[in-house]
Amino acid sequence: MNKPDNPVEPFKKALAEATRVLADDPDMAVTYSVDPPGMTADAVRLPQISRRMTKAEVLLARGTADAYAMRRKYHSPQTHLKYEPAGQMARDLYEAMETARCEAIGARAMPGSAGNIDAKIDSECERKGYAQITQASDAPLPIAAGYLIRQLATGRDLPEGAQNVLDLWRDHIEDQAGETLRDLERDLSDQAAFAKLARQIIDDLGYGDQLGDDPDDMDDESEESSEEDDEEDQASDEGNEGDEQTEQGDAAPDPDDTQDMDPSQAEVSMDDLSDLDMSDEAELPEGDAPLEPPPPPPHSEADPNYVVFEIDFDEEIRAEDLAEPAELERLRAYLDQQLEPLKGAVSRLANKLQRRLQAQQNRSWKFDMEEGILDVGRLARVVANPTTPLSFKVEQDTEFRDTVVTLLLDNSGSMRGRPISIAAICADVLARTLERCQVKVEILGFTTRAWKGGQSREKWLAAGRPQQPGRLNDLRHIIYKPADSPMRRTRDNLGLMMKEGLLKENIDGEALEWAHRRMLARPEARKILMVISDGAPVDDSTLSVNPANYLEKHLRDVIEMVEKRRAVELIAIGIGHDVTRYYQRAVTITDVEQLAGAMTEQLASLFDTDARARARFVGVNKAR
Repeated sequence: MNKPDNPVEPFKKALAEATRVLADDPDMAVTYSVDPPGMTADAVRLPQISRRMTKAEVLLARGTADAYAMRRKYHSPQTHLKYEPAGQMARDLYEAMETARCEAIGARAMPGSAGNIDAKIDSECERKGYAQITQASDAPLPIAAGYLIRQLATGRDLPEGAQNVLDLWRDHIEDQAGETLRDLERDLSDQAAFAKLARQIIDDLGYGDQLGDDPDDMDDESEESSEEDDEEDQASDEGNEGDEQTEQGDAAPDPDDTQDMDPSQAEVSMDDLSDLDMSDEAELPEGDAPLEPPPPPPHSEADPNYVVFEIDFDEEIRAEDLAEPAELERLRAYLDQQLEPLKGAVSRLANKLQRRLQAQQNRSWKFDMEEGILDVGRLARVVANPTTPLSFKVEQDTEFRDTVVTLLLDNSGSMRGRPISIAAICADVLARTLERCQVKVEILGFTTRAWKGGQSREKWLAAGRPQQPGRLNDLRHIIYKPADSPMRRTRDNLGLMMKEGLLKENIDGEALEWAHRRMLARPEARKILMVISDGAPVDDSTLSVNPANYLEKHLRDVIEMVEKRRAVELIAIGIGHDVTRYYQRAVTITDVEQLAGAMTEQLASLFDTDARARARFVGVNKAR
């Protein structure tokens, strides 16, 4: 027998068939991709498997397939939606526990799938660094709750990273919800009963205010209301029937009177009646309250419960509005002087990036065309059969022409000195390099207007210090270079980062959401957002009067929203700070002088046409 050209294809086909059988859905489409795995109403996307078929790749693909199959078989979207909470944290807990329920039932029914799902969990924990977490505040509570449900339902040991996350939260969860968890075995196989159990656990953990109305109470009210409406409609119909008969008997028109009526009078009467009806509709009946205005939109799309005490003092401002042209020119000269020794190295990296991008332009061709450049590689066909027409090839346009890249720079006080200088010059060089390749670039920065709270805090103090005020500082979002402005016109703006007193505190979540909104408004087909930061979000005024993880949780929520929507490709570079805990695509550098190389390599890999090369650089988290 001849061996297949690609040895991985038989495995893919077998895994796809097994997934359909486990899911009890013979029509489900199964695909493989370097993009993150996912599931829709009629398809699942599994991790790509290389020709090498390493053990880790095979186990991850099988575990992901089994997890999605169990979800399809044992999960009802309608029931899930009926009991789904309103708040973000409550929803995350609810979702994690439902996922664990489906996988636990599958592991009980088909023990072979349990090991595969464990391998998937182990891969996720390794990618997110769960084994290295030492504080509960750094470990997501919903993930820990899901691990606990899975372990209680199956009795299996968890992978190391998952066990670490669970150990950090286990005492807290069992102290608060231990009594409720005793009913887990009874309700596990019934999704509706388990959903009620999950809602009770969420309430036990202190997030009951995010649950919303009880769906069962709403159903009872709907049934009672429906019965009352039916009775009223029946009584109304009987009353209207009698009234109609009375009116017909008392007010039947006389034919002679109708004939004698002036047509013009009839028209006027109809007009008057029409006017009367319109005025009645336009004015509210006496005693009715005016319509209430709609509630204001939430401050964050990622987390409706994220609170901002005051937005009137926030500003989105252009760099040239924060300093005079002469001062910007002086600061730019100072920036160039500071980084004179690095210019050569940064320029070499920029040239390398440009060569890689232009090389892709030159090697993209369309073959078997009727005109163009003669394809000499196919002349053998003409020699073998002179009646065969000549074949031509045509060079294709670049695949990344319709692209915009946004560089979002952390302008916090901890970046002061060499880090902010190198970040500024790297942004400058990369912007000019990408512009040569017809890629538009936007450069943004984020900080606050004051240390330890500004006018927002003063207003809060004047209001009597209300509890849980939310974000309590004045934001400053800076536009150094709009995407449609050439770099030669905005070059001096980057010197603003050298301005004394500009760099203060950082609220990363709102800055990332701001940059994401700006990118969604762009017309380009492909959008890439690169975040450069040296630490977690910190604002003393906010954290002193809110939970310690308030800003960090919001950052995680925003990242999750951006990565789930997938309208924008998000990557991050952490300077001396492990940003792989937050972002799926991230790299951490220990020395600011590595920043130029990291930025260049990350962007070059995104534009690489080889899917394996793309996955090698940006599909996994790594540290340097």
